[in-house]
Amino acid sequence: MPKLHLHLEGLVIFITAIYCYSVIGGSWWLFICLILAPDIGMLGYLLNIKIGAMVYNLFHTFTVSVLLLLIGFLVDSQMLLSIGLIWVAHISIDRFLGYGLKYETTFKDTHLQRV
Repeated sequence: MPKLHLHLEGLVIFITAIYCYSVIGGSWWLFICLILAPDIGMLGYLLNIKIGAMVYNLFHTFTVSVLLLLIGFLVDSQMLLSIGLIWVAHISIDRFLGYGLKYETTFKDTHLQRV
């Protein structure tokens, strides 16, 4: 049951991020261009599994994206808010689909499940 809650939580956060993005009037072209950008973190796996997991997790944790949203709000930056919301949308749809933070064992071992 907790696994279902985590997946649904990802969906709710995704819908909320999309709604907020539309409220701030973010560019949908920018959204399309950047929605997969956090997956660039997978390039760390070209070096080794430990670095790959660390870089991937850095790009897929809400800590960095929400901090970017906070900074965007504080300095009143539409661009920072847009990028932060796109980033949150990416992470949350990953969570909904079952892709979680990576362990250093193998790319398929995540905190949600083995994919």
